[in-house]
Amino acid sequence: MKAIAAVVGVVSLAAGAYAAQAGARSGGGGCATYEPQIPSVSHFAKVIDNPYFPLPLGRTLVYRGVEGRKQEVDRVHVTRRTRNIEGISATVVSDNVYEPPPKLLEKTFDYYAQDDRGNVWYLGEDTKELLAGGKIDRSGSWLTGKNGAKPGLIMEADPRVPDSYRQECLSGEAEDLAWVVGRGGSKHLLRTLEFSPLEPSIVERKVYRPRVGVISEQQLSGGHETLELVRVKYRFAP
Repeated sequence: MKAIAAVVGVVSLAAGAYAAQAGARSGGGGCATYEPQIPSVSHFAKVIDNPYFPLPLGRTLVYRGVEGRKQEVDRVHVTRRTRNIEGISATVVSDNVYEPPPKLLEKTFDYYAQDDRGNVWYLGEDTKELLAGGKIDRSGSWLTGKNGAKPGLIMEADPRVPDSYRQECLSGEAEDLAWVVGRGGSKHLLRTLEFSPLEPSIVERKVYRPRVGVISEQQLSGGHETLELVRVKYRFAP
């Protein structure tokens, strides 16, 4: 526990320093000075095959975990759909979260594209949280080029310690940042810590496996949430 607390403390300081350097301010306005060096449309690839964030069409990753005291299942499916975003053909990935028996809690479509150097860009998301009484919460949704939203990196071509980068940027709505804290070992795993100046008490650790992607997520502070990859399958779905 002391080791985790120390890590969280270091990350909180690093997050503050990086957020200040990147122009991120809690409470909004953090994207005003952020200018991503996104390549021109002609420099984007047709497939996403980054070793730590591959998106082969038809693949589904199934995760199980808990949020608070509730059991959850997260299904991430790489669809055959694409969406044109600022001239870039983005792969559409569905991400649905359920609780038993199952009950759909959240339905999201994420938009990704890989440049010809191997960096995977995050170009937006359309998210719906299904609330009691039939209400829908769409907060967190954003799209590059709309309302000042700007793209971020979801995975670098060659991530190295201690790289840090923005993953998304819509001031006051989507300001996630990531910090690479480990890479290597017998399984060549990549470890990152992720945080947002909009929720400074929350720090999350993600572990990536080559040719698979995310294999586990754990919230280190600000709550209790975990996810573990339990199955990978290949089949096409809408």
